[in-house]
Amino acid sequence: MDFRKKPWLMAGSAFLLTAAIAGCGNGGDDAAEDNGDAGGDGETYEWRFVTEENQGQVQYEYAEEFAERLNEKSDGQINIDVYEFGGLGSEVDQVEQLQSGVVEFAIVSPGFTGTMVEEGQLFALQFLFPDDVAETQEVLETSEALNTHLAEKYEEHNIKPLSFWTEGAMQWTGSTQLRTPDDFQGFAMRTQESPLIMESYRQYGADPTAMSWSELYTGLQQGTVDGQENPIFFIEDAGFHEVQDHMTISNHNNYVAMTTVNPGFYNDLPEDIQAMIDETVEEMKEVGFELQDQMNEELLDAIIENEDYPTDVYELNEDEREQFRELAEPMRDYFRENGGEDAAEILDMLEEEIEEVTGEEA
Repeated sequence: MDFRKKPWLMAGSAFLLTAAIAGCGNGGDDAAEDNGDAGGDGETYEWRFVTEENQGQVQYEYAEEFAERLNEKSDGQINIDVYEFGGLGSEVDQVEQLQSGVVEFAIVSPGFTGTMVEEGQLFALQFLFPDDVAETQEVLETSEALNTHLAEKYEEHNIKPLSFWTEGAMQWTGSTQLRTPDDFQGFAMRTQESPLIMESYRQYGADPTAMSWSELYTGLQQGTVDGQENPIFFIEDAGFHEVQDHMTISNHNNYVAMTTVNPGFYNDLPEDIQAMIDETVEEMKEVGFELQDQMNEELLDAIIENEDYPTDVYELNEDEREQFRELAEPMRDYFRENGGEDAAEILDMLEEEIEEVTGEEA
């Protein structure tokens, strides 16, 4: 599949170019003048940034824009090679490479670190975050529970989260329709390697199976698994709708990604270089949100209008969502009891922060 020829990507590239120009105008050349040469001695930097997605998908395009902005701010002294998923190994391999310093930056999905940082599994709690994706992003950006307390848990494992951000609402696809919990009975659901995600689907009566996404297309095609969950842009771009007859707009969760850095590497950098990184991370919050919003909207239309691979797209109504929400609610106590020593404290604080943003009980 040639991601570069997709119309939505060309539109997205135009958006990113505009954003990059605006970013350079606001902080690029001025920042270079304020800081002098990067590192103060003209040193050049060659770094690696690994992602869990491919060219044309949100994480990869985010990382490319991140790299371009740092290159501009440093007047060419910071050069970052961005790697697609699989370029340096599996999701687990990439996390280990970040921890050991083989790579400097990585976008990490907490679902792939749930056995290492148990508290990070809270992102697997369905119907926890606001239904409004913009409100979810606000929570991710402002939450002390996440950006301080949970981040410290990752730093204990040599991973420094720089930001948490959403790639959009999660939806289900299946070989059969998924409209009620009864439809999940005996359903082989592909999940990430997270005990809480797997237990969440057992609550619905499903048979969860952990599987790398590199194996998922074939797994769906051959019937090894019956269905999966992902944001819309990923479902379309990975072609899962080609081997699944049904898609349910469930909005049962948000796919949360972390922009991370090796802490030893980061802490050893000159202060002006750290400042450039921090500034760019802050700028990318809006860029990443707009990127996922555009992709998810346009690629839903692409799935609906695809005549070669017709897909039954069904949106759950509120009564149907409530059936799943009732089954998902007990998983919060499960997380408090099984999600690590600080799970209860972090989740309680996060629920309060969600209520402050939405004005409703989380």
